[in-house]
Amino acid sequence: MIVAIASGKGGTGKTTLATSMALAVGELQFLDCDVEEPNAYHFLKPVLKGTNSVRAFIPVLNPNLCSQCRKCVQFCQYNALALVKGRVIIFPELCHSCGGCKILCPTGAIREGEREIGTIQIGTAMEGIEFIDGALNIGNPSSVPIIRKMKGLIDEDRRVIIDSSPGTSCAMVESVSEVDYCILVTEPTPFGLNDLRIAVETLKMLQVPFGVVINRDGIGDERVEEYCKEEKIEVLLKIPDSREIAEAYSKGIPFVEVLPEWRGKLQALYEHIEGAVE
Repeated sequence: MIVAIASGKGGTGKTTLATSMALAVGELQFLDCDVEEPNAYHFLKPVLKGTNSVRAFIPVLNPNLCSQCRKCVQFCQYNALALVKGRVIIFPELCHSCGGCKILCPTGAIREGEREIGTIQIGTAMEGIEFIDGALNIGNPSSVPIIRKMKGLIDEDRRVIIDSSPGTSCAMVESVSEVDYCILVTEPTPFGLNDLRIAVETLKMLQVPFGVVINRDGIGDERVEEYCKEEKIEVLLKIPDSREIAEAYSKGIPFVEVLPEWRGKLQALYEHIEGAVE
């Protein structure tokens, strides 16, 4: 079963929950798909076995074949190509690697090139965890190709936890697409509720089953719970606002190591989700 852990905004405790749940459940694959700012390795402390380069399409132009028809320029919504003084100029840092310019070129002037956009690391962590994370190279516009490569390493016969990127961008959508279940982590504040609503609508459109975990319970008000009740969204768990959890996080320590009673709660949560999915 593949469980993604996501959030409508950063700072809600998504990675805090993901890493502690992984340790509580054990014997699974853990994918840190927040490739613009991966930090799960600080908590799981894996022994890395290797690093693989991730490469993506980039257009390469043969000026001798180019007819300056502008079809490639007009197609690219990211302005990675421009026609300047009768010459097509390519801006690699803006290219999203869709390949449309190559397909549309009527003279075959554009061929497929490659560039490295990031890396994937694979290793082993405590409790029999196979650890996989990715990192997007600075200056590259899209993390989606790296996340796709990472998800291609999933063993469907194993339990899997995916730590998604925050928000509801393309990276989050790619991370949670086609998973069995998604846990949305939020906090009981007006900002938390606003971004939770957006994340809920995203998952509904993707037709991914989901529930909510309220982190830092006690700091705000009851509007998140009221919203979940109105929308018939299951509140899976409430994690209290805790100085011990905050101090452990600041030191790179999963909170199940300082509050061992939470191991059983997180194991029960994962098993509850398995039962709901079946």
